[in-house]
Amino acid sequence: MGSQISPRAGQIALATELVDVARLVAAYSDRRPDPACPAERVSFGTSGHRGSSLEGRFNEAHVLAITEAICRYRRGQGIDGPLFIGIDTHALSRPAFETALEVLAAHGVHTMVARGDEYTPTPAVSHAILGYNAGRRRGLADGIVVTPSHNPPEDGGFKYNPPNGGPAGTAVTAWIETCANALLEDGLKDVRRVSYDEARRAATTHEHDYLENYVRDLARVIDLEAIRASGLRMGVDPLGGAGVHYWARIAEYYRLDCTVVSEQIDPTFRFMTLDWDGRIRMDPSSAYAMRRLIALKDRYDIAFACDTDHDRHGIVTPESGLLPPNHYLAVAIDYLFRHRGLWKAHAAAGKTVVSSALIDRVAARLKRPLYEVPVGFKWFVEGLLDGALAFGGEESAGASFSRTDGTVWTTDKDGIVMALLSAEITARTGRDPGDGYRKLTRDLGESVADRIEAPATPTQKQILAQLSPRQVRIMRVGGDKVERVLDRAPGNDAPIGGLKVVTAHGWFAARPSGTEDIYKIYAESFRGEDHLRRLLSEAQAIVDRALAR
Repeated sequence: MGSQISPRAGQIALATELVDVARLVAAYSDRRPDPACPAERVSFGTSGHRGSSLEGRFNEAHVLAITEAICRYRRGQGIDGPLFIGIDTHALSRPAFETALEVLAAHGVHTMVARGDEYTPTPAVSHAILGYNAGRRRGLADGIVVTPSHNPPEDGGFKYNPPNGGPAGTAVTAWIETCANALLEDGLKDVRRVSYDEARRAATTHEHDYLENYVRDLARVIDLEAIRASGLRMGVDPLGGAGVHYWARIAEYYRLDCTVVSEQIDPTFRFMTLDWDGRIRMDPSSAYAMRRLIALKDRYDIAFACDTDHDRHGIVTPESGLLPPNHYLAVAIDYLFRHRGLWKAHAAAGKTVVSSALIDRVAARLKRPLYEVPVGFKWFVEGLLDGALAFGGEESAGASFSRTDGTVWTTDKDGIVMALLSAEITARTGRDPGDGYRKLTRDLGESVADRIEAPATPTQKQILAQLSPRQVRIMRVGGDKVERVLDRAPGNDAPIGGLKVVTAHGWFAARPSGTEDIYKIYAESFRGEDHLRRLLSEAQAIVDRALAR
């Protein structure tokens, strides 16, 4: 059951393939989810509750229940500072924001909405929470981001960021999820709510200039003067996302030669090229979704894109085209730990269990501790906050890192600073990240990696998530002796929600997606393409046997 690449992948969507926005928004308020149906209950995946209103997975009832649950969680935890809320450009984000504000205002929560109804990237919300909470012990702020990240246009999403500024941990999301589902089961009769007009006029609703506060602080995390002085020609594609107006302001404020290739916003995302499966998905790590920017690569010294909520990045160079996320993570870690002299000597580099083993080699050469965690940026939050981690990165092109002085920047993924970092690397080393990767591989060995995805039912996802080493009795993979079979992450001993099998020359991992009804098999080989295909084939057979039980 490997990934089947659609013949339409990489092409512009036909009119018949676009979501019907009016129908989608109507279903948001008209459709009543059935809490007796598992697929229609509130469910926090890797980061937040996501789904389509057309399938009863993201509707007004869900947002009412989740926001009420968040208000109760805040009260129980004594969180009584302002709540920072931001939205992306998905069609369901605006109605979900309005619903949430109705509940927040009814509870008297001081809510910080974007000035001028501007869209707000996820990192700008994290930045605002941390900025407000700096030096405070009480009256702490938290936040909500209304986004399904890079998911297709028909999806909505809703996630909670507690006072640590990052994605809520599993204990917090489990509490909110349980409370929200109880409210759904009870017909929402105890949900407090006022009208939207009343909520906008409420004394507790305040405007906050996320854009200007974030942009003016960027020089504390990126060497923007070096970029300006270099005269680099940069191109950026916001992919119609929440940072669409941030880039022009960054270029203006720091006097950068940065061209925004498109500021188009359209909830159908009709300007996107179709992803691997023939669906629209604003994934800056996908060569299929990134066709527009890749076609422009020779116009710029470095180019980049971010997904819809701007927590993920994609880097494009004239010679290399779109860099695989793992390649760029390795280059970024190698560069940052060499060029950030004020970072703590003991601060670690964080990676997920499905990120490249090249990162392990980079960290070892730098004599830096490596912190390997399950998939999900929430595992990096506390380390980034207290300085134990200077960098945290995911294989899915999400990462953040410390300010130049070693203090916390964001505790959520920041696609904007990761994009700008590629320009800093190019400006300060004279070598773009693609060249930097080639130099790394000459020193540390070259790997090849791939990921396959396939549909999976909720039951199949649960089976895969609960696989244990005892169930997978294998001695050799890809012709090599199996050194480790992991179901817990080496860094924090947390369950990885799947399985990772490691040999001396490669590894594979299998896990269900936390955001879509698919599973993923990741593999990496330091022995070449044929060995990689063998790893994937053998991993696929193991997954097939497990799901057939």
